[in-house]
Amino acid sequence: MGEGVQMGLKATFRSFLWFFLPGGLLFCLGLAFALVARLQPLVPGIAAIAPYAVLAVATLLGWRFNRSRLVYGVAVLFLADLFLAGFPVVTSASGSTGRNVLNCLATLLPLNLAVIFLFRERGLVTARGLWRLALLALQPLAVFLVFRHRPDLLPRLLAWQPEWLPLPAALPLAQVPVLAFLATLVLFLGMALTRRRVLDYGFIWALAAAFTALLPWQNPRHATLFFAVAGLILVISAVEEAYAMAFKDELTGLPGRRALNEDLLKLGGRYTVAMVDIDFFKKFNDKYGHDVGDQVLRMVATTLARVTGGGRAYRYGGEEFTILFPGKALDDALPHLESLRQTIQAAGFTLRGQGRPSKKPKKTRSASKEGKRVGITVSIGAAAPRDRQEKQPQVIKAADKALYQAKKRGRNQVAG
Repeated sequence: MGEGVQMGLKATFRSFLWFFLPGGLLFCLGLAFALVARLQPLVPGIAAIAPYAVLAVATLLGWRFNRSRLVYGVAVLFLADLFLAGFPVVTSASGSTGRNVLNCLATLLPLNLAVIFLFRERGLVTARGLWRLALLALQPLAVFLVFRHRPDLLPRLLAWQPEWLPLPAALPLAQVPVLAFLATLVLFLGMALTRRRVLDYGFIWALAAAFTALLPWQNPRHATLFFAVAGLILVISAVEEAYAMAFKDELTGLPGRRALNEDLLKLGGRYTVAMVDIDFFKKFNDKYGHDVGDQVLRMVATTLARVTGGGRAYRYGGEEFTILFPGKALDDALPHLESLRQTIQAAGFTLRGQGRPSKKPKKTRSASKEGKRVGITVSIGAAAPRDRQEKQPQVIKAADKALYQAKKRGRNQVAG
């Protein structure tokens, strides 16, 4: 099997883990407790404590780390569970009133999660934050008042069946809430694939758990279990995202220096360190401005992130980057570094014209009108430990010396 195929398989597996953990694992654990006979006796005890514990932890984390979306999401799930528990007729198999209330809840729940998903972080204990919480808390009361004074209104709305989307008649919910869940799922998937953030993936699995909670379980405690699982997914996803942000460079998206220091501690005796520096970056920044300089940093970082040979790129600081090759000797890493250098040189960078529109026009302009193309090159210095006694800081210092030699010899080259 070629190295390219192996790297592709590894990247696919990493993407799967990034999507599946932790939300998918927690969702599967919830299914196990609901379906496995030996685990079912534990459900009442879990359901009695978990919703309050999850809400308390979410509130604490949201207040401490300014994660209002986390608090709102868990609060919606908590209120949905209370609503089901407070209206026993909802879970009754007989009676149109119970089914209408259930379908109304099942419609509002995904729509609320979608709105919360799109919220910008504005703080929790603020006027806007408290207003948002009040709107969430008032929805059950609004539903109750509508059913009391206009009992025919919501049933007619919930009975709508679109001809353009024929869904099975035997669904546990009406078609309107099913469509609400599907539309929210499409939104979550689209945004998650674009932003690739842990909390976005968490919202997908929380939505799946919330839908499962609304299924006609014989034991009503199972609904509480899955609402608690949905909230727990959001909590752990928020913690994972905060941890990832602490180790990731915000501008380039690469792991930062803290992540580099952590990974250096995991290395064995065989590895290669490469220091990468953008040539004449300070002059480029002074001439074209810091915004353009940031674009160049992101462009170079994107290329470095695709390094072959099992390497991993980091933002070291300023215009400097680091690449680690665990388990690779210096001679084995040099061809991959040379390939990176050539790729960056060949790509260049096109300056945006001042009159360039914010949206892509229907008719593409010629290259001469699109913007000036400037060359971008990098110098790379690489080093590996000469023996097992040589420490990582010494190897990085040796890579820095090799980088200096690459610059001294005229830049745009690899030295090692």
